[in-house]
Amino acid sequence: MSKAKAKAKQVKGKMKEAAGKAADDGQMQAEGRGEQLRGKAQETVERTGERVKKSPNK
Repeated sequence: MSKAKAKAKQVKGKMKEAAGKAADDGQMQAEGRGEQLRGKAQETVERTGERVKKSPNK
């Protein structure tokens, strides 16, 4: 997964969380927060992979 897809997942989660707040739906809010966290984790994995590839100590 690319960093852009990970960022898109974060944005989607943020929108889902906001929709859950507007609809007073706790489950939807939790799902949105979960998507945001998965997106952040995927973004971190991507950044770590890039750093490993650039590392001179392979």
